[in-house]
Amino acid sequence: MEIFKYMEQYDYEQLVFCQDKQSGLKAIIAIHDTTLGPALGGTRMWTYESEEAAIEDALRLAKGMTYKNAAAGLNLGGGKTVIIGDPKKHKSEELFRAFGRYIQGLNGRYITAEDVGTTVEDMDLIYQETDYVTGISPAFGSSGNPSPVTAFGVYQGMKAAAKAAFGSDSLEGKVIAVQGVGNVAYNLCRHLHEEGAQLIVTDINKESVKRAVEEFGAKAVEPDEIYGVECDIYAPCALGATINDQTIPQIKAKVIAGAANNQLKESRHGDMIHEMGIVYAPDYVINAGGVINVADELYGYNRERALKKVEGIYQNIERVIEIANRDNIATYAAADRLAEERIERMRNSRSQFLQNEHHILSRRR
Repeated sequence: MEIFKYMEQYDYEQLVFCQDKQSGLKAIIAIHDTTLGPALGGTRMWTYESEEAAIEDALRLAKGMTYKNAAAGLNLGGGKTVIIGDPKKHKSEELFRAFGRYIQGLNGRYITAEDVGTTVEDMDLIYQETDYVTGISPAFGSSGNPSPVTAFGVYQGMKAAAKAAFGSDSLEGKVIAVQGVGNVAYNLCRHLHEEGAQLIVTDINKESVKRAVEEFGAKAVEPDEIYGVECDIYAPCALGATINDQTIPQIKAKVIAGAANNQLKESRHGDMIHEMGIVYAPDYVINAGGVINVADELYGYNRERALKKVEGIYQNIERVIEIANRDNIATYAAADRLAEERIERMRNSRSQFLQNEHHILSRRR
């Protein structure tokens, strides 16, 4: 992998390699774009097949956070960290505190949070060395478990998508197929049940399915049956890439809106469902409640204020659909355009400001 060539091609700003022999830390911090503000993105701990695979993952995820934060209306850029190691074997206080010192050394250019393989407790250890971390324990004035807030955002985005498809954002009586009933999806199901939706659920965890059946009156189906059920809305809330060549012909829903990341296996699948007339709520726009929530910690966490911002996901999905209609493109491409247009406006604004400053200084001389 030619790192500088890759960074230049996709306009990355910085790639930081962190090594601490004492603790065994091997971490990569990728900062994609800080036009809108400091880069915010979680720390993932994973057993990568190679160092190159870890670098690629950090770069890919950092760019994704730039788009997610921009589309969410946050004054934050995109970054991400990957720590190479087994989260079940290699965690230690020394490792996370060493990592915290590296974050502190970036002097606010990058702010981290939990991600796959890391926990609130890990963030608390990082917090011992730097203030540039979110998602820490509520005892430190943090927001705690982000799942209910993420679910609330998905619920708002689903209502906006339903309005585009059905002419009304009411979900009462709508049949909604929810794939995966983990922490986020369970809270989403609660909102949907309270509004009077009919739920069809599936999960590889039978206990999660049982809870949804008992508490929300959901109908349970096998994991491979969820795609073809008769429903109004399909809500992917488990693994990514579930919208693909095999599943698309089975989907009967008019709306796809769920919490999962990377729902489209390939971009062309977004074009395929667009041509079928399905309203798709792009994943990184609809599931941004978690990052909006932790970003509020930077101002001194206020839950009421954070939830008000998360409500804005409804308007964000509406904007994406407006751009898709305006430019005659699929919504996944419209989401990218929404983020890119916002970043470009700020970049031009800063450029104009610097030009004006230079002109004033030149006249003074």
